[in-house]
Amino acid sequence: QYSRLSKQYGMEIYLKKEFLQYTGSVKERGVLYLLMSLPQDQQRKGVIVASDSNFSMAVAYHASELRIPVFVIMSTSTAPARVKMCREYGAMVIAYGTTAKDSQLHARRLAQENGYLYLEEEDSAVYLSGLGTVGLEMYEQVPKLDAVIFPAGGHCGLLAGSAAALKHLNPHISIIGVESESFPVLQQSLKAGHPTEDQACNNHHFYGDVSGVCFGSNSLQLTGKLVDKVVAVREEDILISILRLLEYERATVDAEGAIGLAALVAGKLPELKGKRVAVVICSGNLELHLLQQCIARALTLDNRVCRFSLMISDCPGDMAKLLEILAREEARVLDIKQERTFVTSELFTVEVVCTVETRDKIHAAQLRNALLERYPTAAWAER
Repeated sequence: QYSRLSKQYGMEIYLKKEFLQYTGSVKERGVLYLLMSLPQDQQRKGVIVASDSNFSMAVAYHASELRIPVFVIMSTSTAPARVKMCREYGAMVIAYGTTAKDSQLHARRLAQENGYLYLEEEDSAVYLSGLGTVGLEMYEQVPKLDAVIFPAGGHCGLLAGSAAALKHLNPHISIIGVESESFPVLQQSLKAGHPTEDQACNNHHFYGDVSGVCFGSNSLQLTGKLVDKVVAVREEDILISILRLLEYERATVDAEGAIGLAALVAGKLPELKGKRVAVVICSGNLELHLLQQCIARALTLDNRVCRFSLMISDCPGDMAKLLEILAREEARVLDIKQERTFVTSELFTVEVVCTVETRDKIHAAQLRNALLERYPTAAWAER
C-alpha cells in the first residue's frame, strides 16, 4: 500500500503489511509451505515446537488448520497472553521448565518418544522459499521498484529468501537489510564469513527475532551474495518508527516490524530520495505493557512530551501566570506537581514540575524560550 509517510521522507514509500497475517507475522508464509511439504505419515504423527516466538505461533495456527497434531512447549515464564493465544490457535500447550533451553530439551525428548517432528526455525530451502513469496508479491504489486527494505538481524531468512526472488526477477532492484546497533549480528557474520553470535544478544522481548543469533549458513550465503547493503539503527529510531506507523498508518507493530522504516526515519539511506521504495512491515506482536512504554518513550524522543521544573513564589496568582504562559504558547498540560516541604531555597517559594504536550521540536523550543524569558532558572528535563 502507498504510504502517507512518503511526503515526509521525500520518496514514494510502499508498505508491505505482513503484520496483518492471522498470527501477526510474516513467518506464516515459511511455516505453511514447510508443513505442506511434510510427508503424509509425518503429518499424521504431528509436530512439536518449543518457544513463544512468532515461528511457534505460526506453526500452532497452520498445523491446526491443516489438521496436523501440534504441541507447543513453553517455559513457565512465558507471558499468559501468549499461552492463551497459542491454545486458541488450536495447539496443545505444555508448560515446562523455567528457561527456553529446558523447554527445548523436553520437546526433543517428547518428539523422540512419540514420533513427532521437532521443528525449529532454520534456513532450509523450503522455509526460505515460503518467506520469499513476499519478494514475489512486492515485485508483482509495485511496478518499477528501485529498492526494498527488510528487517535483518540474526534471523535473516525473510531477507535472504525475498532477495533471491527479487534479484532473479530484476537484478537492478536494491535490497537493503536493517538491524539494530545493539545487536549487529548480521554485519558481524558477513564480516567473519560464517554465522556468529553477538555476545550482547539477550533476546529481549522488545527486539524479538532481531536480537536472535544468526541461525544458518544458507541465509548468510544468500545475503552476502544478493543483498546490496546492511545498515544498523538505534533503539530511538525504532521507537520513533513505531510511533510514525501508529499515527500515519494506524499500524500497531513491534521492533521487528518497525525496523525497516527506522532506517528512513534515521536518515541512513539518503540515496533513496525521490525513489520508489518498498518497506516490509513484518510483525505486529508487541505485548500491551511494552506498547504502552514504547509510545510514552517515543513521544518524549519526538519532542512531543516535555518536562520542566521552575521556582515560583507561593503567592496567589503566580501559578495562574505560569498557566497563562502555557496557554498562550498552546502547550497542553498533562501533569503538574508542586513541592513546598523539601524546597531548600527561599522561604515561601514552590517548586513546580510540569509535563506538557507539544506539537514538535520547533514548538518545544518556542515554549522553552518563553519560559526562560519569564523564569530564567527554569530547568528543562533532558530526553
